[in-house]
Amino acid sequence: MIIEKASEVLEKYQLCDHCLGRLFAKLGKGTNEKRGRAIRFVLNMERSKEGLPSFEKPAECELCHNVFDWIPGLIEKIKEAAGEVEFDTFLVGSRFPDEIREKEKKIWEEFGIETAEPINREFNRELGKAFGRATGKETSKNPDVVFIVEPYSGKIELQINPIYIYGRYRKLVRGIPQTPHPDFEESVASIICRPFSRATGGKCVFKGAGREDVDVRTLGNGRPFILEIKRPKRRKINLEEIAREINASGKVEVLNLRFTTPDEAERVLSTPHRKEYLALVLVEDGVTPKEAEEVAKKLTGLEIYQRTPWRVRKARTDKVRVRRVHHAEAKWRDEKHFELRLVTDGGLYIKELISGDKGRTKPSVSDLLGKPAWCERLDVLNVLDDERPEGSSETR
Repeated sequence: MIIEKASEVLEKYQLCDHCLGRLFAKLGKGTNEKRGRAIRFVLNMERSKEGLPSFEKPAECELCHNVFDWIPGLIEKIKEAAGEVEFDTFLVGSRFPDEIREKEKKIWEEFGIETAEPINREFNRELGKAFGRATGKETSKNPDVVFIVEPYSGKIELQINPIYIYGRYRKLVRGIPQTPHPDFEESVASIICRPFSRATGGKCVFKGAGREDVDVRTLGNGRPFILEIKRPKRRKINLEEIAREINASGKVEVLNLRFTTPDEAERVLSTPHRKEYLALVLVEDGVTPKEAEEVAKKLTGLEIYQRTPWRVRKARTDKVRVRRVHHAEAKWRDEKHFELRLVTDGGLYIKELISGDKGRTKPSVSDLLGKPAWCERLDVLNVLDDERPEGSSETR
């Protein structure tokens, strides 16, 4: 069947060994070129036996125009396109003209061939193997770079995949936002991204797992964040050196820097994180140690119904969120102040939990005290990930 089918095709089309073998790519093992050469050899022996002329390999293939012979030159063009871009893994893709893909499909349909593979699939595979041998690089499903080749024009398109970096940051000072803002010279993001951009030659995009207000510090184990470095020219960077440079700012510290994957980055950013806070509460009408302790006792385990705070209503969807206070402790400071240490679900606005936000948060510390209370100072002490205080319920 194979020999008969191949004979029918070669009677009408002048094909190279690649294009002949590719018609039967799903049969047996080995390259299409070897398969085509073997089929041509056996077919010609049969024809010689019958006194018929051989089907010699054509000077130019009627289908691909000998595109596989151009692979060595294309490898040099790929190297030139890569330039100084640093990579260890790669993939090769290609764009073939419509007329070639349509002619190939026409041959399949004309001769009822169901064992073929498309020309671009073989070309990608052969070019990729040759480029790997020439450079010592390896192919990967998640490569550092992708080369898109237009073989007939010689055009090479380079797609550089991002680097993803996980870390945690501490914001040691008040008065800087998490991300750039026109009213501030710098931000947590700019302090962290600056050395990464220099080291990689790429564009650094900062993404925090939640955020804190400008006047709030983040201490303890730090807030998780992800950096996406787009189109990096250099991928082999020293994370410890970069951490030392960031930490020398005295404003922001980074911890646990490591390379990560897009999937893990998504999980880090989409997973709710419990948080531990320390708030200094101001009660102008005065507060006693007993009142402070009672508030903490009532808050522990309490569900809070919080409508989007008034101060962020333009930037957030206006809806009621239900969050839980898992644990609360109070420490009386003076006649008008007490400290409140809280462990809460992520997404609970602590300032409004204390003030009540004109009734938009219920219940609030103000409600529980029976008199107005305000958050005078706030720190994020820890971002707890999957840790749960003893005796607390599951997060939603």
